[in-house]
Amino acid sequence: MANINVVNVSKLIPTLGDDKIDMIAATSVLQIRASEIRQSQINWQSYLQSQMITQRDHDFIVNLDQRGQKDLPDKNPDVCADVFLNLLTHISKDNTIQYVLVLIDDILSEDKTRVKIFRNAKHGNVWQPFLNLLNRQDEFVQHMTARIIAKLACWHPQLMEKSDLHFYLSWLKDQLKSNNNDYIQSVARCLQMMLRVDEYRFAFLSVDGISTLLSILASRVNFQVQYQLVFCLWVLTFNPLLAEKMNKFNAIPILADILSDSVKEKVTRIVLAVFRNLIEKPEDQQVAKEHCIAMVQCKVLKQLSILEQKRSDDEDIMNDVDFLNERLQASVQDLSSFDQYATEVKSGRLEWSPVHKSAKFWRENAVRLNERGQELLRTLVHLLEKSRDPVVLAVACYDVGEYVRHYPRGKHIIEQLGGKQRVMYLLSHEDPNVRYEALLAVQKLMVHNWEYLGKQLEKEIDKQGGGTAVGAKG
Repeated sequence: MANINVVNVSKLIPTLGDDKIDMIAATSVLQIRASEIRQSQINWQSYLQSQMITQRDHDFIVNLDQRGQKDLPDKNPDVCADVFLNLLTHISKDNTIQYVLVLIDDILSEDKTRVKIFRNAKHGNVWQPFLNLLNRQDEFVQHMTARIIAKLACWHPQLMEKSDLHFYLSWLKDQLKSNNNDYIQSVARCLQMMLRVDEYRFAFLSVDGISTLLSILASRVNFQVQYQLVFCLWVLTFNPLLAEKMNKFNAIPILADILSDSVKEKVTRIVLAVFRNLIEKPEDQQVAKEHCIAMVQCKVLKQLSILEQKRSDDEDIMNDVDFLNERLQASVQDLSSFDQYATEVKSGRLEWSPVHKSAKFWRENAVRLNERGQELLRTLVHLLEKSRDPVVLAVACYDVGEYVRHYPRGKHIIEQLGGKQRVMYLLSHEDPNVRYEALLAVQKLMVHNWEYLGKQLEKEIDKQGGGTAVGAKG
């Protein structure tokens, strides 16, 4: 097994250390419920009498629980693990399982090294009893179990096994997506822990975790969950390969919107920290440059200017503002009109910027839309199909028309990509500007067609001209 490669968060940004996160976690639904469960009294004697637990298990749990012998886990680690795993396996009553899980969590929270008690090879696959509990109906049982699994997976020098890890991360992802989940802060907290481990980051990517985080962030969640999920993106971007991939999931536009709307300083701080990583961490400098351009396109410079004027007392915020300002301003200086256009198209946020209406731009660059497997054209067609924004649709129609007008084979390519059908569909759009631009684009498509047909007819007439004359004479 490989050793864990943990990001030391408290050193990188001290204000985001574990102490701050745990203060927040203490007010979560999970922790409030756990404090209530600690007050419960479990009749262990009744479990002994019904032979659901052994005498050894009974004596251990009574000494730990009722007699307060808190050093028992350290004195008898093997017995401790056996007893708790037996209790979780053989007891079915929800309130007792809740109580046992709170005990386990408290034992681990008191001393991180106690994860070794449960991860000891003598106990076989320690994950199975816990993973099984994730399928219970009781939500507290599910989420306290998830919290314990995160501690066992992150605080032990050996990594969680691949199949168990995949199951656990998939469960966390599905919990994030479920509507009205009262325990969403606890789910996010588990991910904040898990994603500090480099190997776990790629497993999270493989279960489509990054796109899930971003789709939830795009849906305007409350600021605490927003902070926690952006934190997850932040720790992910410490890996250079993941930092390079991040904007393929549309991360920069979503984070730029959060930065623009943020009224909480900690949310602002963590978004800026992600942006900095997206520039600093990629080893491919072309990707870092593309990230800078994307931030410029998403109006991040404007937000940096506002933050600069406010002059926060938070040094981390101001350091990141200065860094980002310098790098984004430098990227603007190097930006060609085609770079601007490509970034705008990739962002999916088309607007009537000057580049679209420039005849010179289209004369010089129409052919470049065929580069990289017609990536920009495919994006335009995708926007014509998926966007609900009238401005985006109108500009995309205009661009398709200009591409066809300035590139001789453009009509054929647009037809192959399904663009002509999408433009014609928009002729009946409810927005008059979209209908107008769609009509102009269709006219350009048709005129191009007529020109092509006209040339073909001229060729045919030239070929057959002599024969036709002879036939006429005959």
